[in-house]
Amino acid sequence: MKIFTANQIYKADKFTIEKQQITSDSLMERAASQLFEWMHSRLQGADVTIQLFCGIGNNGGDGIALARLLKEAGYNIQVHVVNYSEKRSKDFLLNLERLKDRKIWPDFLNDDGVMPEIAPTDIIVDAIFGIGLNRAPSEWVGKLIEHINASQAFVLSVDIPSGLPSNRLPWNPSHVVRASYVLSFQVPKLIFFLPETGVYQNQWELLDIGLDPEFLMQEAVEYEFLTQFDMQPVYRPRLKFSHKGTYGHAVIVGGSYGKIGAVQMAANACLTVGSGLVTAFVPECGYHSLQTAIPEVMVLTDDDDDEITSINIPFVPNAIGIGMGLGTSDKSVKAFGEFLKNVEMPIVIDADGLNILAKNKGMIREVPKQSILTPHPKELERLIGEWEDDFDKLDKARTFSQENDLVLVIKGAHTITLYGGKGYVNSTGNPGMATAGSGDVLTGMITGLLAMGYAPLQAAVFGVFLHGLAGDIGAATDSYDSLKATGIIKNIGKAYLELFKRPEPNQEQSV
Repeated sequence: MKIFTANQIYKADKFTIEKQQITSDSLMERAASQLFEWMHSRLQGADVTIQLFCGIGNNGGDGIALARLLKEAGYNIQVHVVNYSEKRSKDFLLNLERLKDRKIWPDFLNDDGVMPEIAPTDIIVDAIFGIGLNRAPSEWVGKLIEHINASQAFVLSVDIPSGLPSNRLPWNPSHVVRASYVLSFQVPKLIFFLPETGVYQNQWELLDIGLDPEFLMQEAVEYEFLTQFDMQPVYRPRLKFSHKGTYGHAVIVGGSYGKIGAVQMAANACLTVGSGLVTAFVPECGYHSLQTAIPEVMVLTDDDDDEITSINIPFVPNAIGIGMGLGTSDKSVKAFGEFLKNVEMPIVIDADGLNILAKNKGMIREVPKQSILTPHPKELERLIGEWEDDFDKLDKARTFSQENDLVLVIKGAHTITLYGGKGYVNSTGNPGMATAGSGDVLTGMITGLLAMGYAPLQAAVFGVFLHGLAGDIGAATDSYDSLKATGIIKNIGKAYLELFKRPEPNQEQSV
């Protein structure tokens, strides 16, 4: 599912109006109708007060048109026009006249007015600002937003929470609506998925307003939101006349004294995701525990008992995942550096492998092209340097990925995979996965998919999706609080089965 910028959405509106030979007002009416149907299907005529706060641009026009439809259906409404400028959009004015024709008189809010009373049982429709906001709201409008946020009422934002720009952080975090729910038109917005901007809505859902499918299909984008439908074609079913060699031999390299569990989890996840053969390469201290914990996994050891000092793999594997529990001693750094000079295939690098690269930037040139790096936020910062905000972080990370021809998996609530100047935003996962070992499991899964013949970018995005889906399934029974990394591994098989269950169209997404 493509993620459009504000400018691309405006282009889509214009293209749709011209191709379908409709007016901009007709498109606004579609939007208002979809908003009304969503609300009416849930409220079913309930005796509740709906307070609509409408700006004077097109977002406000959507709110005014919605108010008319709600009133015609018998709902108790109060309409507030947030009069923050002398300029008005023509479609706002058109819908305002329609409202007045029906003897519905809005309350005009100005900088010297009194804040309207809001009961905790009211429903607020926030239609003050849309995606075109390019400057900070006036101080009095900011105070109105603070008043809305303090009301404890359910807040439904139209397209985007008011006060939140679409391409940068807000000017004042207190002057952004905290939406209980966002009904966004046609396509998701990147701000829904970034830690510093995603906090302004609890949930969001898409409404189809009939933007032209030709434009939606052909327009190139920088980011895509990957859903179950996007992942289904990526999956490769196992063949009837196949054997373990068909699905590759993966090697997991890592571990040190006291940190063998990281390799255990990665190797187990690698095997569980479908790799035909898995070998773990660990220091001597990990031999017995690995052979006991996972009998299906073969084990090779370094001569050193406590840490890896040289990496000698006596066969050519199909994929290698390295770094978890490896340590960053001089001996391990030297072993990792020598390994990079001799490996030619794309590999997966995590944890201490990333920390070694961050401290020895020259080694990055030795990493095979299209290798997959899986940093958490602090590891990413060590690799690319500090950033000003989430937008700057993505810009720097994309540059790093392109300059080094690497697949970069930025782990988070919505993990974003970057490659070739493009970003892929994951739709699965939950807060319960913020637990020790979760990243080791992801590395193992991606390594297993790489061994099975998935291309590096495919292995990364599919591995991230399955990892999150397995975590979602695990959390449904174990809770967010009690989910463990081994619980994610336990549910990888169920994630595969869940992959081909069809969710409802426009299924709500938790953010």
